[in-house]
Amino acid sequence: MQNSGVAIIGSGSATPVASLDNQGMSQLVETSDEWIVSRTGIRERRLATGSESLSTIATIASRGALAMAGITPDDLDLIILATSTPDDLFGSASEIQAQLGAVKAVTFDLTAACSGFIFGLVTAAQYIRTGLYQNILLIGADILSRWVDWEDRRTCVLFGDGAGAVVLQAAASDRLLGFELRSDGTQNQCLKLAYKAQSQRLLEGFDVGKGTYQPITMNGQEVYRFALQRVPEVIDKALFRANISVDQIDWLLLHQANQRILDAIAQRLNIPEHKVISNLAQYGNTSAASIPLALDEAVRQGRIQSDDIIAASGFGAGLTWGAAIFRWGR
Repeated sequence: MQNSGVAIIGSGSATPVASLDNQGMSQLVETSDEWIVSRTGIRERRLATGSESLSTIATIASRGALAMAGITPDDLDLIILATSTPDDLFGSASEIQAQLGAVKAVTFDLTAACSGFIFGLVTAAQYIRTGLYQNILLIGADILSRWVDWEDRRTCVLFGDGAGAVVLQAAASDRLLGFELRSDGTQNQCLKLAYKAQSQRLLEGFDVGKGTYQPITMNGQEVYRFALQRVPEVIDKALFRANISVDQIDWLLLHQANQRILDAIAQRLNIPEHKVISNLAQYGNTSAASIPLALDEAVRQGRIQSDDIIAASGFGAGLTWGAAIFRWGR
């Protein structure tokens, strides 16, 4: 009988080499290390140069995940890239497929902003549970520095660039224990990277829109309130579906948006600080990359062990949010 359970068996991550700390940030806008750290917990962020591409760092992260999983690119059936900042607006998953040499893999991009990795995890699991695919590479990657207004101190201090990846494999027992996904488009204005059109005349009386995208805009207070209200709720629902109590969680792995948000959510769930995974100080908010990037670091540091139960939750633009409860490893 074909295995229809899901196991997450490998992880990898990659970031640009260049780092901008808060002291450097204070030379760009009126701010300080004390101001940024006290409000966000961020001390530095990695930023891609103009010559670095999303597909390059995503490919490096993918190779790390494949190596840990002990499979080759030829073994992959599907590659899902969760991103809001592809190199190509038509999608960058296929370019990663080519760089890996994963010739048998189907590929597509998935866009759900900072919730993208969780949405991608649930999506990938369904292909395995139905018996369609055996090995899936899920990547979360973003280069948000391309779309930051470097004169807006409310947003430019927050974001960094990076990539993280995991390998999901069909297994006899299902290690994705429960999940819950949500969306609320009525709050779309709270966090946006909006298209900006300029009118271009083709013929007399016939104009089309041509343009680019505006920099990221965010209502920080509304996003903060949204996260504190909705994220504990969605984690509770995912735990209920998994038939798992909060006390059974080994690790809380949240989207790395703001340390105050991480701390407040943990407190509302009564999860002790030593169970909260955070690398926000070194990388800032890397959007869809933040959860797999933090996961990979914790695995490679030996903190996360096989069979540990992880409660992961992403939240952000859309607005979208979701949670997944899973056991790490085979």
